[in-house]
Amino acid sequence: MTETATTPLTGKALLQKVKELSHLPRRETAKRCGYYTTTKNSQTRVNLTDFYDALLAARGIPLSPEGTKDGRGREPTYRVSVHKNGQIVIGATYTQAMGLKPGDEFEIKLGYKHIHLKQVDSSQDDFGGYDDSEDE
Repeated sequence: MTETATTPLTGKALLQKVKELSHLPRRETAKRCGYYTTTKNSQTRVNLTDFYDALLAARGIPLSPEGTKDGRGREPTYRVSVHKNGQIVIGATYTQAMGLKPGDEFEIKLGYKHIHLKQVDSSQDDFGGYDDSEDE
C-alpha cells in the first residue's frame, strides 16, 4: 500500500490555522492542516496523533523530550510531592543537571507558598561570621 505524504503545518502557522478552522470537526481541521496521507486507492487517512503532538509542541508542551534516555529511572518532571514523613526529595536528575556534589550546602528561604534554595558558596561565611565555638 503506497501512501502520499503531505507537508503539515507546525508552530505559529498551525495555531493560527486551527483558530481559523475552529468551527470544523477535529478530523477535518487536522486534514486541512496537512495531517493526513492519501493511499494509492485515493483513501484519505487523518493522523490525529501527529496533529495533537504538533499542537502541543506549538504551544510549548512537547510530549517527548529531545534528550537521550538510558532506560533507567523516570524522566524528570520538575514536580515533587511531600512524602508521608514530611520530606521533599528533589532527586539526582536535578542535582546532576546543576553539577552539584555531595556536601554542597544551601540556604533555605521560606515564602508564602514557595521555598527558595540558594546555594551557599563554601568560600564565604553567609551566616554573618557566626562561629559555633563561641557558645561554649
